[in-house]
Amino acid sequence: MKVLKEYYPYRWCESDNHDSGWIDKFNQTTKRYTLMYDCDSPLQLVTAMDDVDYTRWLDPDGVPCYQKRREDVIRSPYKT
Repeated sequence: MKVLKEYYPYRWCESDNHDSGWIDKFNQTTKRYTLMYDCDSPLQLVTAMDDVDYTRWLDPDGVPCYQKRREDVIRSPYKT
């Protein structure tokens, strides 16, 4: 097993032969990482590593993701 990236509470791992990848999540009760999601392809694993909100979206615990931020809202110049 090789850990590619860690970003608490997640870590992205792959097997030694690079066939498959998965996402682990830290469990506060057991104080260990447990399997959260098996990725279908290496591309999905890379996407999850690049976009943490995508990883949160895959999380079965219902972690909030892809929320609008104040700076993401575009205001109309015609409204006062």
